[in-house]
Amino acid sequence: MTTLRVVGQDESLPANTDSPPRRFPAPGRRLFVLAVVALLVQMAVAMVTTAVRQTPTIDEPVYVGTATVYVQQHSLRFNPEHPPLGKLIIGSGLLFAQPHLDAGFRGDQTDLGKRLLYESGNDPWRVMLWARLPVIVLTLLFGLVVLAFGRELAGRTGGLVALALYALSPDVIAHGSLATLDVPACGFLLTSVWLLWRARRRPLPGLPLAGAALGAAIATKMSMLPAVPVVLLLAVVSVWRTPGLGTPAKARRALAAVSGVALVALATVWITYLVVDPRLRWTAPGDLPAVHGLRGFLIDRLPFPEPYRDGMRIQFRYEDHTWDGFLFGRHYSGTLWYYLPAALLVKTPLGALALWSAGAVAVVATPRLRSAAPYLLIPPALLLATAMDSSRDLGVRYALFMPLFLAVAAAAFVASRRRWAHVVTATLLLFVAVSSLRTFPYYLPYSNEAFGGPAKTHLRLHDSNVDWGQDLGRLADRLAERHAQERVWLVYKGAGVPSYYGIEAADPREVPLSEVHGLLVVSDSAVAKAEGRLAALLDGSTPVDEVGHSITIFRRP
Repeated sequence: MTTLRVVGQDESLPANTDSPPRRFPAPGRRLFVLAVVALLVQMAVAMVTTAVRQTPTIDEPVYVGTATVYVQQHSLRFNPEHPPLGKLIIGSGLLFAQPHLDAGFRGDQTDLGKRLLYESGNDPWRVMLWARLPVIVLTLLFGLVVLAFGRELAGRTGGLVALALYALSPDVIAHGSLATLDVPACGFLLTSVWLLWRARRRPLPGLPLAGAALGAAIATKMSMLPAVPVVLLLAVVSVWRTPGLGTPAKARRALAAVSGVALVALATVWITYLVVDPRLRWTAPGDLPAVHGLRGFLIDRLPFPEPYRDGMRIQFRYEDHTWDGFLFGRHYSGTLWYYLPAALLVKTPLGALALWSAGAVAVVATPRLRSAAPYLLIPPALLLATAMDSSRDLGVRYALFMPLFLAVAAAAFVASRRRWAHVVTATLLLFVAVSSLRTFPYYLPYSNEAFGGPAKTHLRLHDSNVDWGQDLGRLADRLAERHAQERVWLVYKGAGVPSYYGIEAADPREVPLSEVHGLLVVSDSAVAKAEGRLAALLDGSTPVDEVGHSITIFRRP
C-alpha cells in the first residue's frame, strides 16, 4: 500500500488506505486550532464590518425581495432566472428581520426590491444585515471545507495555507459579505468535489452527500451546470480505484455511483422548489423567450421543475444580449475572451497568484499528489472556459470558484520536505495578508499592488469589480461632512435610493450643460463608460474627492 508521506511534523491523510491520520502532539494541535480560529475570526470581522457599512448592491434588492416573497407568500413568481436555494438561505436571516411587504404587490422584481427596502416602512440597514448574515456564516463554513481538503492533501500545514488564501482573499470576503449567490454556489460545488475525494476511501456516505452538495450548487446558480458532467466523472474515478475488484464489478460500481450522485442532485433541486411552494404553482412570464435548436431541445428534456427550465430560457436570453465591457481603460461593446483571466490578474493578491501557480504545478508534478489533479484543476478550468465564452464581462464574481479551488491546490506546494518551499510559502502568505488587510474595509474595489491598489481599480475595471452601488451611505456621510450646503448633481449606478440617505441631488444629464455647476458626483462605472452628455460634463470638471474607491466627486465651475 502507498501512503502519503508525512511532511516534517505535519499529519497527512493516507492516499489509498482507510487508515486514520497520525495524531500530532497536543501543543501542535492547540497551535493548529488557534491558527484556524484566528484566520476565521479575521475573516468574520472583515465580512461583518463590510456588511454593516455597505448599502445594497445592484443585485441584492432583487434577491432579498424574492427571498421575502418565498418566506411570506410561498410564491415562485419572482427571479426565476436563478433557482431558489441561495435566496432561501438569504431568507433564513429575514425570518429574524421580519420585514413588511404588501402581499398585493404586482410590480417587477426590480420594483419589488425597492418597495421592500425603501417604501414599506422597513429599515434597509437592518434588513440587509440580516439578509447578509446567513451568507457570511456559510462563507465561514466553506472555509472549513477548504481547510479539510487542504489538510487531507498536504497535512495540517497545507490545510492552513489553503485556509489562509481563502480567508484573506479580498474577492471572497467582498462577495461573502453580500446577500448574493456567487459564494454559496461555488462553495457547494467545492464541497461536492471534496466529498468525492473522500469517497475514494469511503464511498458511503461520501457519494450521496456529494450528490446533495452538487444539487445545492445547481439549485443556487445555473452557471454551475457545466460542472455536472465533470463531477459525475469524478464519481466514477472515486469508486474505480477500489482494490480487489475486476473490471465488470468496477463498472457496476461506477454506474451505481453516477446514478446515485445524479439522482440525489436532482432530488435536491426539486426539494428546493417544493420548500418554497409545496404545490409548485408556476405561471411562465409573458415575455418568456423561445429557445430553439439544440439548446431548446435539451431544456425541454431536462428532468428539472418547469420554473427551473424556464429560468434557463431567461438566462439564454441574457447570453444573447450584447453587454458593454471595460478593461484597462477600454470601453467596448460585446465580450473579450481574455477578460476574466485579465480581471483575475488585477483582482488577486500577487502572493496568491504565485501560490496558485506553484500549487497547480505541484499537484500535477508530484506523483503522490497527482490523483488530486482531476478534482482540483478540471472543474475550475472547465467553468472558467465556460465563463470566458459568456456574453457578460461584468466581474470576477463570475469566476469566484477560482480562489476556492486554487486555494486548496496551493496546499500541494508545501507537501514536500524542502525547507525553502515552506519559507517561500510563508513569505508569499505574508504579502497576501498585508495586501488584504490594507484594503480593509473596501474589499469590492480591491486590486493588487502591481495595478495600483484599490484606488486605481476603476481605471482598469468596472461594475462589480469596483462599483456595484455599495457606497451610497458613505457618500451621504462625505457630503454632509465636507460638502454641506453645496449643489449636488448625481449620476449613480446602483439599486439604492439616494434621497433615503439624505442625498438631495438632480441628474445632470436631464438639464442643459450650462446649468450644471457645483458638485458632480459620478459612480466610477459610469465614468468608465461615459459618452455623450456625461463625457462632456466630465471634460469640464475637476476631481476633488472620492468615496470608497467607487464614486468620484468632481467640481464643475
